[in-house]
Amino acid sequence: MFTGIIEEVGTIRVRDGGLLIINCSTINDDTKLGDSIAVNGVDLTVREMDLASMTFDVMPETFRRSNLANVEAGERVNLERSVRPQDRLSGHMVRGVVETTCTLDSFTPEADAIIARYRTPAEYLRFIAMKGPVCVDGVSLTVMGKDSESFSVSLVQYTQEHTNLTGRQPGATINLETDIIARYVEQFLAERATG
Repeated sequence: MFTGIIEEVGTIRVRDGGLLIINCSTINDDTKLGDSIAVNGVDLTVREMDLASMTFDVMPETFRRSNLANVEAGERVNLERSVRPQDRLSGHMVRGVVETTCTLDSFTPEADAIIARYRTPAEYLRFIAMKGPVCVDGVSLTVMGKDSESFSVSLVQYTQEHTNLTGRQPGATINLETDIIARYVEQFLAERATG
């Protein structure tokens, strides 16, 4: 489990088939082989590491549902170590299970913030609630706007400076994890309705 509070922005060194090597240093501290690291919000297991990088194996299902299938050497990715029982939960409960991708539609400046708008299919948009949590590329954010095709979030200066979100261009593919509580409620109600 993660919080969606990004600890480091790493750089892709190698993506070759299912092999992913990321240059990073901050999150290497106190990380062991076999630990979970969220890479753009995707929970991956550390296979190898040294003081300057981590190596992961990525399975085909992960590539099908996330933007990791298209990362290239030099691309920046958001990184977060998994939560420990004694940690503060500053963002929200993030599983690291990316359900689908969404598309960055636009950035609109608003005072010191930037409003980011993302388009996603209705089947996922229904799990996104006004003022509820959403996770884009591993970043915990609060929904501030929603219509029939998209949702919007406000990126404060800290988020602008410490994630890869504002480095993206409109049309970019972004990982999306919706609210797990909403998904469980829908499943429970659907099962109840069918008897």
